[in-house]
Amino acid sequence: MKKNYILSISICTILFLQLILCVDVYGQNEFPEDVQYKKLPTEAIAKITLGNPDEVIKDMEGFLTYFPNDAEGLYCMAVAYSVKNKIPQAMEYVKKSMASGLPMERYLAGPSNLLSKLINSKEFKQYMQGRYIKLVHGPMLGDITPTGVKIWVRTDQVSSVTVKVSEDQKKWSKAFEATTSMQNEYTAITQVDGLKPSTKYYYTISIDDSQLYENGSFTTSESKGASGKLKIGFGGGAGYTPWYERMWDTLAVQSFDAFLLLGDNVYVDFPEVPEAQQYCYYRRQSRAEFRRFTPNVPIYAIWDDHDFTVNDGEGGAEIETPAWKRPVWNTFQNQWANPYYGGGKEHPGCWFDFSQGDVDFIMLDCRYYRENPKEVSDPSMLGTYQKAWLLEKLKSSTATFKIIASSVPWAIGTKPGSDDTWDGFPNEREEIFSFIEENQIDGVVLISADRHRSDAWKMQRPNGYVLYDFMSSRLTNVHTHDIMPNSLFGYNKKCSFGMLEFDTTLEDPSMTYTIKNIDNEEIHKMTVYKSELDFEGDKIKNKKNYKK
Repeated sequence: MKKNYILSISICTILFLQLILCVDVYGQNEFPEDVQYKKLPTEAIAKITLGNPDEVIKDMEGFLTYFPNDAEGLYCMAVAYSVKNKIPQAMEYVKKSMASGLPMERYLAGPSNLLSKLINSKEFKQYMQGRYIKLVHGPMLGDITPTGVKIWVRTDQVSSVTVKVSEDQKKWSKAFEATTSMQNEYTAITQVDGLKPSTKYYYTISIDDSQLYENGSFTTSESKGASGKLKIGFGGGAGYTPWYERMWDTLAVQSFDAFLLLGDNVYVDFPEVPEAQQYCYYRRQSRAEFRRFTPNVPIYAIWDDHDFTVNDGEGGAEIETPAWKRPVWNTFQNQWANPYYGGGKEHPGCWFDFSQGDVDFIMLDCRYYRENPKEVSDPSMLGTYQKAWLLEKLKSSTATFKIIASSVPWAIGTKPGSDDTWDGFPNEREEIFSFIEENQIDGVVLISADRHRSDAWKMQRPNGYVLYDFMSSRLTNVHTHDIMPNSLFGYNKKCSFGMLEFDTTLEDPSMTYTIKNIDNEEIHKMTVYKSELDFEGDKIKNKKNYKK
């Protein structure tokens, strides 16, 4: 893995030089919007962890000469001086970073082993008095069901968490409890249950008997198999970019029933440095925009290469090899409130499934067991255990629509010349598609991410219906990928997301895919009807509502 560190250091050195050169064009203190800001501070945290705080101080002093109010640069300086146990210098940068808008939660969250000398100092404790509350991150909803929901929080220390739930905000008749723990990075998931289907609830959160949050709400899902209307958002490519973090506010006004993060959710690229992973997650979880989004919309997350390993990387077929795989999995679990994580401790991974009414969602792990197509003649992306799980879920599903979510594109030609997409695993892809046809499984739609754009693809099948692949992966990323000529349509001008709207109350149930951008502008839309995804052909002859 050392070669990946060297490559990353080289990339970030180039980025630093680019930023300096851009000063003449853009002016001091102003970042060019086409620079991938996310990489530089992450690299700094990795260097500090690996024993090079002096190098980071030198680099950041130069960086801050040109961008003196950059909150992340100031934070990195505070971390470097904390590791060196130079508390007065660390405190200088704590104050400067917070004056530049850094949320105080960043220091309370960590990485704790890098900041322990600072946060345990008399100077820091005095400065922070009255400046924070015990609810460091969250709340974040997840795993919404007809009778319950999971609510995730992070606190500043081991604490009791009490969630109270009500239908009318007057009588808080239900209370649920959990406890945060150091082992789980001071997070806890409160399981709320015993609720009614398709019902709006309000909730409050108390930490150690002090009520600290009172504006949360959620609506339980329809009973499994029930017809209804459903709106699901999805996307990937969410590298930390301060000027694009407003995307989370755009998502918050969409009235989603759930949102699916399909990988590259934070961008780490340091699988052997847990502190860099924590830094990237905590950075996003501390953003005010993200914290306005997550209390009212259930979030479901899988990873891709930049969250799990390095660019275009793989884990390999073995469970415990490389040794960093399980620790990365453990860290990932501490950041989300998914229904479950792969096959548990015996078969770790991030795959899971869930249902909303009569729509089933099957979320895949495309990295933990992935083999390298350049080294294996007939490589697997999913691994034996997960693939068997996928096929069983498909065969047993009775839902009107079955959505299979992959962190990389399904369609042929989405990334020409690369074997990182399903193009690098053609036999396994064909095995899945043939299984759908052999078992006459209706209503399958594919969604994916990875390419920094939003687009739509269709794959003609010789023995079955057309398979659509709806892709979106530029939530907050600066970098874009070109539109491909064989796609049905595509968009890469601004950050964007995908939206799936289901109406299974119709005689011919429908699913509409829409691309919207960060400014809430509708870009493309197309509707697919259940009768198009049926092995018995056109069951519904009247398609007056069909449109693309």
